[in-house]
Amino acid sequence: MKSFTDKVVVITGAGGGMGREMALYAAREGALLAISDWNAEALAESVDLVKAAGAKELRSDVVDVSDRAAVATWANAVAEQFGKVNVVVNNAGVTVTGDFEEMSYEDFDWIVGVNFNGVVNGTKEFLPHLIASGDGALVNISSLFGLISMPGQTAYNATKYAVRGFTEALREEMLINKHNVSVTCVHPGGIKTGIARNGRKTASENAAKVDELFEKKLARMTAEKAAKIILDGTKKKQARVLVGIDAHVIHHLAKLAGSRYQDVVAWGAPRTMPKKQK
Repeated sequence: MKSFTDKVVVITGAGGGMGREMALYAAREGALLAISDWNAEALAESVDLVKAAGAKELRSDVVDVSDRAAVATWANAVAEQFGKVNVVVNNAGVTVTGDFEEMSYEDFDWIVGVNFNGVVNGTKEFLPHLIASGDGALVNISSLFGLISMPGQTAYNATKYAVRGFTEALREEMLINKHNVSVTCVHPGGIKTGIARNGRKTASENAAKVDELFEKKLARMTAEKAAKIILDGTKKKQARVLVGIDAHVIHHLAKLAGSRYQDVVAWGAPRTMPKKQK
């Protein structure tokens, strides 16, 4: 896949951040786009920007990716309108920050519903169309935290490791069954998006300080640059895409250290993260 010209590209979580930037990138290359987000206002803003970027054809839908029936309805509508689906990017994601012992089942179920079940739903409903296209690409967004663990991110780690395992196994199935569908698992590091600010925190977390740490110190790469790296990797049919120097460095350090990296993280994290509230 040399470009997205005349390809039907589907992107979830396109109301902002990397999802919006990927939609803009694809639009500039002449793609036909189907984008969704749970936030109608944010999605409308993306629609205006994507139209201005020159999208040949654009469909937008308010969709909660954790709602399996809603995703199925959307996938059928997209396939009916465009007649094919070439690329699907399961990008929608949320965060819950805080120690597991303080986390509610409701918060845990919420993040699993969006981050993992959302990927499963999007994959299941669009995969037949990708296979039928004869030139399909599936892109699932995991995280650097799908490669290493981090305290305060038990729920996020769980979902992003799950996305990684699911995506890698699915890629193997596509190869075995000789389906012409590339499958890419993406692991972004700190990207300048609103995911942390829009996420949930447990009661003892200082939300303002957590957001400030992420936005001023940890999020080093723009969403626009991340989008280009992801979609360029998609064109090349890369199995794994690491996004950001932090993703590359930390991933390789963890591999060198083996399981001992957990001890290093447990020592360093309390010296970096904001102090908890009483």
